[in-house]
Amino acid sequence: MRVSAKSDYALRALIEMASRADGRAVSAEELGRLQDIPHGFLQAILADLRRAGIVMSQRGQSGGWRMGRPASDVSVADVIRAVDGPLVSVYGLRPEAVSYNEAADVLQHVWIAARSSLRDVFEQVSIQQLSDRALPDAVTRRTADEDAWQPH
Repeated sequence: MRVSAKSDYALRALIEMASRADGRAVSAEELGRLQDIPHGFLQAILADLRRAGIVMSQRGQSGGWRMGRPASDVSVADVIRAVDGPLVSVYGLRPEAVSYNEAADVLQHVWIAARSSLRDVFEQVSIQQLSDRALPDAVTRRTADEDAWQPH
């Protein structure tokens, strides 16, 4: 799986918002500066997140961006889907919509299994957990395996 810059930036911006104890809005400029995210790109990401109801914008003197839902109710999967679409796609189609001839139809099962595996992690981890630096045990166990860190 390839994690896009868009998903990475979206998650980093949301962690920054969720880590604010006062819950106040933060400007896109400050988010961009704190996480080294290009301003124009960040604005487009925030618009996607707003359309998904994940963030809300606030106008005025103390305006900016803040969580639109509790950070504990927003999963990594929600964010990726909001900015990039489905977790797994094949030629832009969802895996269940792809059709192969009989010799290759087993590939569809691989794509479906890959999506299920990603869901096992991405749907378990919330923005609040990321902000608190407290990942679920199932995710922590996966990273404890030395082989998980190998680039093969």
